[in-house]
Amino acid sequence: MLLTQITSALTMWISLGVVVLAIGFYMYERISMELVSVGIVTGLLFLFAMPFAVGADGKPIPPELLLNGFGNAALVTIMALLVVGQGMFQTGALDGPSQRLLKSYAVAPRLTLVAAFMAVFVTSAFVNNTPVVVMFLPIMSAIAGRTGAAPSKLLIPLSFVSVLAGMTTLIGSSTNLLAAESLLRLEGRELGFFELTPVGLMLAAVGLTYIIIFAPILLPSREAEGESSNKGTGKQFIAQIEVTHDHPMEGKQSVAGMFPDLPNMTVRMVQRGQDTILPPFEDLTLKPGDLIIVAATRKSLTEVLSRRPKLLRSIWRSGFEKYDEASGNPPPLSLSEAVVSPGSRLISRTIDQMGYANRSDAVVMGVQRRSRMIRARLGEIRLESGDTLLLCGTRQAFDEMRTDRDLLLLDWSRTDLPDLTKAIYARLIALAVVIFAATGLLNILHASLLGAVAMISFGCLNVRQAARALDLRIFLLIGAALAMGASLEATGAADFVAQKAVDIAAPYGPLAILSILFITIALVTNLLSNSATAIIFTPIAIATARQLNLDPTPFVLTVIYASNCAFATPIAYQTNLLVMGPGHYRFGDYVKFGTPLVLLIWIVFTFIAGWQFDLSGA
Repeated sequence: MLLTQITSALTMWISLGVVVLAIGFYMYERISMELVSVGIVTGLLFLFAMPFAVGADGKPIPPELLLNGFGNAALVTIMALLVVGQGMFQTGALDGPSQRLLKSYAVAPRLTLVAAFMAVFVTSAFVNNTPVVVMFLPIMSAIAGRTGAAPSKLLIPLSFVSVLAGMTTLIGSSTNLLAAESLLRLEGRELGFFELTPVGLMLAAVGLTYIIIFAPILLPSREAEGESSNKGTGKQFIAQIEVTHDHPMEGKQSVAGMFPDLPNMTVRMVQRGQDTILPPFEDLTLKPGDLIIVAATRKSLTEVLSRRPKLLRSIWRSGFEKYDEASGNPPPLSLSEAVVSPGSRLISRTIDQMGYANRSDAVVMGVQRRSRMIRARLGEIRLESGDTLLLCGTRQAFDEMRTDRDLLLLDWSRTDLPDLTKAIYARLIALAVVIFAATGLLNILHASLLGAVAMISFGCLNVRQAARALDLRIFLLIGAALAMGASLEATGAADFVAQKAVDIAAPYGPLAILSILFITIALVTNLLSNSATAIIFTPIAIATARQLNLDPTPFVLTVIYASNCAFATPIAYQTNLLVMGPGHYRFGDYVKFGTPLVLLIWIVFTFIAGWQFDLSGA
């Protein structure tokens, strides 16, 4: 018996050590998150394979307990929701709402962001906050992209605002319901729907104030590798617009020397027959046959191709005329950049002489030259070594071009054009997922899986794009986190930490117990899931109230508020993980920004609890 207790305690302490070591490696960031996650799971598997390793009940811990996390419902849900979000992105389904928000943002930027975040807060207080974040995530990303800001400045606040809202009502989080169920089962006391609201709103107000002040300071301004090139860094390409009959630019007149119908483009010249018209353009009305030579960033050209393809119809037809125009557009297209290599046979040839559209499904949309400004028709530009071409083509065309020695294809710059014809399907699918999950008609797992399958089935994205949305880093991180949580529960480490915290605070009175209980739970909830934390700590909190002959309700409310302080790690809550990939966050970003928020809410709660709760003995 004594030997079993010794081996059980040893296993518990080693498990705690593995968790501490894991957090250290995640924050170190010199080793990839994927390698750390796999190392954690491997280490725990080896630990529990040792003859001395037993759980709190004195029995061996099976490896299935650690590996169950990779089939966990929360993990599958997050992966499915990432696919749904990718479908929304690929089809440009939220371009309309984001454009309206951007117009409002241009007039009143602060008010627009406040209104958006308040909508997230109010909605998350009454429905599951995961679908709410799924709904607003692409909108916030679009706002960031269109305004030139990094998504990393907005997406962690999006997650945190939804989590703060969960503190304010009984149904704001599943954690609240689990704690309330334990109180009802053990004490016969039922929590009211708005019983959490007074203190919850105070804590949420503190959290929102912190986010408003410190998000611009503490959050990184980060983009994914290669993303700045894909989205446009100010690099200008020379492109050509041919005005024909029924063209959107036919009959358009210049205003103050510019053409308002060509936003984010600089008109370098207009070629009318043999005449070359240079800026500034005074009262110039465009006619069929005019050639407009423009300088535009890749981002601007991408938007034109996606939303106003008729503007570039002449180039479009020259490359894809073999496709049936009556049936719609060519197959899914991508944009990529390619550099004219030294010694290339294309040097001194004009773009018209390249013949790329004739031997592959790719056309030149623009050319960029660093040495000087170009004022010439696109097809008449003679290529030089080092010129960068912006190509539009099919995936097969770009695959074939990889072996071309005349043009060096920059694979990292390749992006798919949104298929706007599928936008309505993507909107309906995403809306259905949100409605089913929010109303409880379907479990969030089932709703998200059906949504992911529907996105692929209706052609909103293909299997390759869906697979790209499944972030391996997040998958391994969640699996490793769930494995650590299972080890802490199985070895009794979580119960040990909780009981020790209560024992330390007991001599200092009820308020000290609540305060220590709060910070202990807040720290543990960032390592375990908040649901597991609530299940572990609620019985301990009720037992402590009984020992002190006090009303257990303030203790249970303490568990609820603290369990919702899931801010210090990405593994603390699934909305944190949802924004991790799109925001390009690292583990340390959550620690840096979330830990002060946890400590601030703890301090404020300690002050509030003394006069909000009745802590006098019965």
